[in-house]
Amino acid sequence: MATDPTIGTATVADVPELNRLVNRAYRGDSSRQGWTTEADLLSGLRTTEADLYESLANPQAQILTYRAKGRLLGCVYLEQQEAGLYLGLLTVSPDCQTNGIGKHLLGAAEGVAKGLGCQSVTMTVISQRHELIEWYERRGYRSTGVTKPFPADPRFGVSTQPLTFIVMEKPMG
Repeated sequence: MATDPTIGTATVADVPELNRLVNRAYRGDSSRQGWTTEADLLSGLRTTEADLYESLANPQAQILTYRAKGRLLGCVYLEQQEAGLYLGLLTVSPDCQTNGIGKHLLGAAEGVAKGLGCQSVTMTVISQRHELIEWYERRGYRSTGVTKPFPADPRFGVSTQPLTFIVMEKPMG
């Protein structure tokens, strides 16, 4: 792996590159290079530039980026919600997965949560993503028992089967 990785906060100038990274990592044939693909569950885009601009405009939110040798290799969306931090869009370039980038981003996100005084970090994960759920469980996240329907909105992709989210949480403290 690269010798100069940095984790920073995304700006609006990063949006086109973030959009390419996220869509390449989650959807379509390019995502099949990595283990986090959703290509068998959903078609269409994972996000759009407009969605990313909207996320960055939210004063309660930020997107952390992971760069090495100037290349954007990962990102994660964070949003402070009441006493907790919501984590979403944890993304690692398909050709760099299994190099520890996701762990670094998750650790940085948890550092943000602690710095904000958040009591927990929560996320939603598609229930059919067993390998991803297990990855989070190995890092201390647990299912809360709460499920949410996957949005029936093509903005989030077109599902090939009925999908449900599970809510996972890790206490900070």
